[in-house]
Amino acid sequence: MSKRTFLREFIKENKMVGSLTPSSRFLAAKMIDNIDFSQVNVIVELGPGTGVFTRKIVEKLEKNAHLLVFELNDGFCEQLKQEFQQKNVHIIHDSAEQMQKYLNKLGFENADVILSSLPLANFSKDLRTSILNSANKVLCSDGKYIQFQYSLQAKKQLKEMFVDVKIKFTPLNIPPAFVYVCSK
Repeated sequence: MSKRTFLREFIKENKMVGSLTPSSRFLAAKMIDNIDFSQVNVIVELGPGTGVFTRKIVEKLEKNAHLLVFELNDGFCEQLKQEFQQKNVHIIHDSAEQMQKYLNKLGFENADVILSSLPLANFSKDLRTSILNSANKVLCSDGKYIQFQYSLQAKKQLKEMFVDVKIKFTPLNIPPAFVYVCSK
């Protein structure tokens, strides 16, 4: 998907698409640096857009591990389904709030890691709380929730939901981004 197409989706769906451009490789590296792929059975990705992080995850995903990718945008979802056809990669055209339903449907109880690109600042407080509660519920006891944002607005809410929240800054992204690494 071209940058122009991404921009068009941002203009059309700016409550769902959080940026004018796809995430940089620097941000992608910082997001997946926090995952020990040898210890992961199930990863959930929320709001992948054009799949910048998805590609990096699939490169490192163990053969027996699974990736569930939740995308609401019709165009992005269709592009992801065409690109990722591996048996252990599940592209799901539904809300992040439905994580438990799809984990159960695929025979999984929990996720080891949830990696989110959702533009939380664009969501109502109720929707943001619902998504974060769903994420916290489906994570295994030593699971990680990794979220990037363009501001520190989500910091307080994430600290209320998770025992440990570390924040890393990524200046080499347009716009620069904060990566929250949250542990239960």
